[in-house]
Amino acid sequence: MLSFARKVSAPVATRLASRATSTLVTKPIVSTTPRYIQTRSYSNDLSNAAAEKETIVKLLYNIGSRKEVEQYLRHFSSVESQKFAVIKVGGAVLTDELETLASALTFLNRVGLYPIVLHGAGPQLNRLLEDAGVEPQYEEGIRITDPQTLEIARKVFMSENLKLVDALERHGTRARPIPGGVFVADYLDKDKYQYVGKITSVNKDAIESSIRAGALPILTSLAETPDGQILNVNADVAAAELATVLEPLKIVFLNEKNGLYHGVTGKKIDTINLDEEYEDLMKESWVRYGTKLKIRECKELLDGLPRSSSVAIISAGHLHKELFTDSGAGTLIRRGHKLFKFDQLDQVDPDKIRRIMEAEDDVIKTGETSVASYLRDLQKKNVTLYTDEPGQVLAIVTKDPTDPSKPAVLEKLLASKTAVLNNVPDNLWNTIRKDFDVLTWRVGGAKSEDGNLDRSWHFERADGSLRNPQDGSTMFFYGIQDSDSVKQTLDGFSGAKVPTGTRSYSTFAQQRRGFASSATARSKNVGLIGARGFTGRELINIINNHPELNLTHVSSRELEGKPLDGYTKSDLTYVNLKPEDLKTQEQVDAWVLALPNGVCAPFVNQVEKDVKEGQSSDKVLVDLSADYRFDNTWTYGLPEFNRKNLGGATRISNPGCYATGAQMSLRPLLPFFDKHAAPTVFGVSGYSGAGTKPSPKNDPEVLRDNLLPYSMTNHIHEREVSYQLGTPVNFIPHVASFFQGIQLSVNVPLNKTMTSKDVHNVFDEFYQGEKLVKVLESGEPYVRDNSGKHFVRIGGFSVHPDGKRVVIATTIDNLLKGAATQAVQNLNLALGFDEYAGIPIE
Repeated sequence: MLSFARKVSAPVATRLASRATSTLVTKPIVSTTPRYIQTRSYSNDLSNAAAEKETIVKLLYNIGSRKEVEQYLRHFSSVESQKFAVIKVGGAVLTDELETLASALTFLNRVGLYPIVLHGAGPQLNRLLEDAGVEPQYEEGIRITDPQTLEIARKVFMSENLKLVDALERHGTRARPIPGGVFVADYLDKDKYQYVGKITSVNKDAIESSIRAGALPILTSLAETPDGQILNVNADVAAAELATVLEPLKIVFLNEKNGLYHGVTGKKIDTINLDEEYEDLMKESWVRYGTKLKIRECKELLDGLPRSSSVAIISAGHLHKELFTDSGAGTLIRRGHKLFKFDQLDQVDPDKIRRIMEAEDDVIKTGETSVASYLRDLQKKNVTLYTDEPGQVLAIVTKDPTDPSKPAVLEKLLASKTAVLNNVPDNLWNTIRKDFDVLTWRVGGAKSEDGNLDRSWHFERADGSLRNPQDGSTMFFYGIQDSDSVKQTLDGFSGAKVPTGTRSYSTFAQQRRGFASSATARSKNVGLIGARGFTGRELINIINNHPELNLTHVSSRELEGKPLDGYTKSDLTYVNLKPEDLKTQEQVDAWVLALPNGVCAPFVNQVEKDVKEGQSSDKVLVDLSADYRFDNTWTYGLPEFNRKNLGGATRISNPGCYATGAQMSLRPLLPFFDKHAAPTVFGVSGYSGAGTKPSPKNDPEVLRDNLLPYSMTNHIHEREVSYQLGTPVNFIPHVASFFQGIQLSVNVPLNKTMTSKDVHNVFDEFYQGEKLVKVLESGEPYVRDNSGKHFVRIGGFSVHPDGKRVVIATTIDNLLKGAATQAVQNLNLALGFDEYAGIPIE
């Protein structure tokens, strides 16, 4: 009898129980001895070191499968230490993410890897030049380096170099400062650029000495002429030259945005396969300026390196996920393998087919059949073959010539270990999916193993499957939409009969890296802490309909153990997460903190601590409370005004509901404010804005036939709006008897005479193209018309007869655009999706 398998998501309690709970603590080392000559108290006990490495590897299992982690770890450990990775660190990273960077590098070092770190210092140099009254000069994008600039640059590089070394040593990681002596250069063009170098050779001695001593080498991009003159070299150029000499598996460019972004969709590009995509990609209208230069430089670099080398553009906080998982986290650029498609068997070199099958096909290796016999039988079918340039993958798809209505069959999908590590099967799969809308294939059997693609790889790409317990094989399929067709297709699988009424397909499939020009960023996982409130419920509803976001955790102390209703992507149960629990949930990409004011700090502090100590990769945190709206280290999440800073942001403070509506009403008029008279916002909210904790402000009996003013001066939203606009704003809030929505009447004294049409035109132009802002042509918006809607309506534009005062009327749903919708906008931007993904645009 056959058993039927369908992919389903496990309940959250089961998933929580299955996650590794090992932790890594990297405490700073304190010593009074000078840092570079002190005798460190590092343990020489090999068993302790092995135990620590095992613990960290287990922690890595939380960000990827065990097979993924061990596969990449073996891959990286298989080469000499200096051939693992060259990591180029931008100067801004040293300023903004120093501790995160030090933690990430410490993590790598604890598993026995020695990345070679080379850093720039552009922003720091510009600041010191400005302080010195020196205006930076550029020629064709290259900084002209005169003697004064060079002297300041030398000091800046030394200071930043030691700063990173200090940070690493505070984490207990040995590091060696190497500010010079690695790069030998000649003048690039002394007359034109002065003291700017062109690297002619690389001296590896200092790097190799550092690694032999067990210390991470920390380099600058300063070079020297053969007679000892220091020259300035662009850090990206120096990193490329270093990589050309060392031929590492990975060249990593750390930036704050966590990758490259598509210029039209705004989505992060997961992967660029240069051999397959470069020419078409460079013709795209949005590929220009810095993006075009970066892609071209990566191609020029990788063309001279082994095909196993690749470039990753990533943020420091996501470095582990990029290196140790198939899905990655930033943008991966690789040569890839150019794929070829053939419609006839005689178009392919038979020796190439033979080499691949003899090396990778278990049916051939066990002697069940021969290559010649298989190819002879293949001639009787309509066949499509796919392979790559070096011959590391092979796919054979056949169609029954006697019955065109039958689905195509993937007879062979073979891949070498090298191809799998370079994700070539994923690219091949994308091509097959484009060519065949419906496909079936069989994996395993009595005399065959799964090969280098384990069975989970196939499950993730199938709509459904059927297992035969007699021989252990599994038949997979995609593209079959109705149960009758599924039954008809699978009835022929070893004579099996699919049970009547069984639903034989699943709608859930994990995305992996594919083509940059067509594929979207992979799905992301979101955890919600504080899921009991009204905003939490709205957020769950939006994520339930989001094409790329999956809810994996819902935390509520009051609802712990109860099932989550209304979420249909998977079965979830409420849990009660503590701050210290978050580090074990590495599958989560973002946490939304839907907690009351003053409550979320322990969660934030614990995440920061875990990242700093290397116990967790960094996460996107979106805080819905007011706790971080006045903290400049967090990004204020009002996309209509701050969109450019939200892409790739990891700490986002979601604005308040009143504050969003008030700023929407005021910001277009900011240049016209009368500096002697502050604007006043009169606001009325439905009682859902008072939360779920019982009080007069959410008691329908108290509110009946009533309007309650509260916090009539110095309300938190009054301070928030004034802070964000940089000018005093008065705010008077009230709560009414309706449940959901806000009405704002906003009085603005003007510094010039304006008409109603003038004001309307200012708003119309300011919000041109904004999908969640509706500027009315006439009349005032009503709360009842905007309740349950995701946008803001602005109207009224009533001007006093003297032309020096205008009143604007605005409505906003306090739970949606005032909270949950805006949080999803921020999640989309931070995680690399379209800003409006999952949000109904009306």
